[in-house]
Amino acid sequence: MERNEALELIRKRVGNERLIKHMLAVEAVMKALAKHLGEDEQKWGLAGLVHDIDYDETSKDPERHGKLGASYLRELGYDEEITRAVESHAGHLPRETRLDKALFATDPLTGLIVAAALMHPSKSLKDVTVEFVLNRFKEKRFAAGADRDQIRTCEDLGLSLEEFISIALKAMQDISLDLGL
Repeated sequence: MERNEALELIRKRVGNERLIKHMLAVEAVMKALAKHLGEDEQKWGLAGLVHDIDYDETSKDPERHGKLGASYLRELGYDEEITRAVESHAGHLPRETRLDKALFATDPLTGLIVAAALMHPSKSLKDVTVEFVLNRFKEKRFAAGADRDQIRTCEDLGLSLEEFISIALKAMQDISLDLGL
């Protein structure tokens, strides 16, 4: 599956534009992580792009989130490593591969970075620094839905929190126009 086909599929199945932007952010970060770790950038990017493909259908039934998406992607012939990562990011399978671990850690970090950008005086990703995000990370009430323990699992990839945030922030800044930030 090519990226353009995946994006077309996302646009058909996901009605919430904010969710699509989240998926684009996760895609960008996953590609940057793959590059940093010497992994397959296209595969990791696709996993990030499609990871919430079932969210509109499962938002009120979290037990199905990830499972339905992985099943749907398998039917379409997606690589098993991608479908497994989609299922494991939602907690239905143990995180065994580097792809599984990266997607799990990246998902909430993108939300934290977006929230940090929105509270920054400029409201622009371009002006957000790693230090600014780290300070927000330490504030438990700030973006409370961004699970700090989940983000810290970046250490399972051999990355410090600061390094992980740096890679993610740069990736998101590179697509800031697509994210509207």
